[in-house]
Amino acid sequence: MCGRFTQAAPGEVVAALFELPEVPVLAPRYNIAPTQDVAAVRLGAAGGRELVALRWGLLPSWARDRAAAARMVNARAETLVDKPAFRAAFRARRCLIVADGFYEWRRRGAAGEPYYFARRDARPFGFAGLWERWQGEGSGPVESCTIITTAANETVAPVHDRMPVILDAAEFPLWLDPEARDPEALAPLLRPRAGAGMRAYPVSALVNDPRNDVPACREPLAAG
Repeated sequence: MCGRFTQAAPGEVVAALFELPEVPVLAPRYNIAPTQDVAAVRLGAAGGRELVALRWGLLPSWARDRAAAARMVNARAETLVDKPAFRAAFRARRCLIVADGFYEWRRRGAAGEPYYFARRDARPFGFAGLWERWQGEGSGPVESCTIITTAANETVAPVHDRMPVILDAAEFPLWLDPEARDPEALAPLLRPRAGAGMRAYPVSALVNDPRNDVPACREPLAAG
């Protein structure tokens, strides 16, 4: 699964990559955890791309309460068409979740060793995501999202067997296209990203606590 990631790229870099009409004001974040708001790109009502804040943890429209979100921070690429919580959003409400790295934990006994994964060139990228709008009784609407995961590539596999789906900029238009509803046409996008362009290294246990949202979370662990 993908349970923590970073969104620390400057607004102008994000605007250029995702072809946004305006440069967003984005505070750097180094330890994003489920139920927090994340920056995501989707098509707006007028058809252009927009950057919005979505709560991480999908709330299907039929969910009874917000507790369901904690169980839906990830969606497996292999079962999107079959799962009632995801299949409608897969066809009609896809988004790109802005990121520049993510964490996974390698199990060693009862504890876990956190690792950070990013592009070798340190540029941001988009996770393939789904979004939904939920209206609770007596409360305002909540817009939420989930990150799609797939089998790990050769860089991630020594640490974890799953990884988020990372899309290239050339794949953004198809993923966001509201007319693209055929699961078979979208399936080629949901494969592991090649590991050659990625780097991985162990980081401090500082990242284990989501209250620690500081650059040190993703700094390489000092030897010794």
